[in-house]
Amino acid sequence: MEKSNWRDNNTAIGILLCIIIFGLGFLIAGNVGLYFNLIGFLIVAGGTLGATLIGFSNRRLMILYKILKRSFRMPVKQPHEIVEMLVDLSVKSKIRGILSLEEDEGETSLLFLRRALGLLVDGYKTEQISEILTTEMYFFKVRRAESERVLRTMADLCPSFGIVGSIIGLIGMIAGSGDTSTILATIPIALTSTLYGIIFTNFFFRPFEAKIQDRTNQELLLQKIIVEGIIAIATELNPRILETKLKSFMTPSSRNSRLVSLRRIQEKFKIEDASPTPSLSQTPPPRYSEGLG
Repeated sequence: MEKSNWRDNNTAIGILLCIIIFGLGFLIAGNVGLYFNLIGFLIVAGGTLGATLIGFSNRRLMILYKILKRSFRMPVKQPHEIVEMLVDLSVKSKIRGILSLEEDEGETSLLFLRRALGLLVDGYKTEQISEILTTEMYFFKVRRAESERVLRTMADLCPSFGIVGSIIGLIGMIAGSGDTSTILATIPIALTSTLYGIIFTNFFFRPFEAKIQDRTNQELLLQKIIVEGIIAIATELNPRILETKLKSFMTPSSRNSRLVSLRRIQEKFKIEDASPTPSLSQTPPPRYSEGLG
């Protein structure tokens, strides 16, 4: 499994930064213990968790957990990496034939690319490949939207249970209006419950929802590039034209990649020099984007 580093994943930096800022704010304000109340925390956390369990199945919550775990541990590949990979596969298919891509099907860590290569090697028509992969993209987006909805629901629930905690604290304060100790015990519940609800919503659930949505958009872009690339390989499109076409998905600043000669392609796929084929005779002088190696 490919682990992310600090440069690829800034979630840990954001969490650490917020904790430091909150901690400094509490310290500057005075006694840090005033902002911690177990009863208020249990009301907000327990109420939100209970309502979430009522509204969603365990399977949906487990899927959400896996998505979040993958978001932290596995960075999304960059578009230029996928483009370069597809250009390499296009060259290989022209030299060795489409059936030679079967060995790459088992080597790639991208499930969508593995699926696409499997359809290509199995001889599906381009229309069938496009239809199958487009359908898979659609339901991938639907499944991710369901996970986002779980986090969005939890973000909506937290402030509500914060208000519940505040009401409970106010009721206790009114009931013990003649007892100073009761008032002092219930005021923190009323105030910290609202604080916890706001913090959980804006510090955890909303950012996590945005993170999943951003990752989904990135992965959908990669899937679209893969679909276009696989169809182009099936139709034996010129590798240079394929590269130019796929780079249209990328931002202009990320298209300025270095070029390498056919020697790199030959070494990568262990292709002999003395086996020129007519299929490459129509390609321009072979210089392709350097990338995955």
